Amino acid sequence: MKKLLLLCIVIVSCISCGNDPIPKPKAMLRLEYPQPKYKTVDIPLPFTFEKNEIADPISKIKLDGVNNIYGVNINYPKLKGTVYLTYKEIKDNNLTDLLRDAQNLTQKHTMIADEIEGDIYENPKKKVFGMFYEVGGNAASQSQFYVTDSINHFLVGSLYFNAIPNYDSIYPAAVYLKDDIKHIMETIEWKE
Repeated sequence: MKKLLLLCIVIVSCISCGNDPIPKPKAMLRLEYPQPKYKTVDIPLPFTFEKNEIADPISKIKLDGVNNIYGVNINYPKLKGTVYLTYKEIKDNNLTDLLRDAQNLTQKHTMIADEIEGDIYENPKKKVFGMFYEVGGNAASQSQFYVTDSINHFLVGSLYFNAIPNYDSIYPAAVYLKDDIKHIMETIEWKE
């Protein structure tokens, strides 16, 4: 009996002895999105632009016929995000008010955002001038922009996710859609 007990202890000791535990490296979520393919959107609006084909087709346009205001939503169901575009006609010297409203929309995120970076956008050939804002942190909107020709047209765009804004979780999608928003800005063409 003692020999059996001693044999069991030796076997358990040999089996239980192993390498020291090594901590596992931190894992990062790897999200891959398709290479963007863009298509021109030419619908009854005072402008055209190119959108990524992974976005839903644009089917609804809201119109305030009195004030010439158009609203277009570009939905990205796989990314759970939407880019909201709002077009307003410049009239009665309201450009200053439109610019102030667009900038205030971005500045409302300063209480929650870690940082807000702005990039000036200019395309004199197409008469498109504006600003792109990237909002860092757990803000509701990660990217915003406005563009204008300074005479007739003014367009504001904002990216929102259909999720609680946890920057670490939405970061890959926010970067992907940031590039799409910049592409929208770069392909805007006003209709005369």
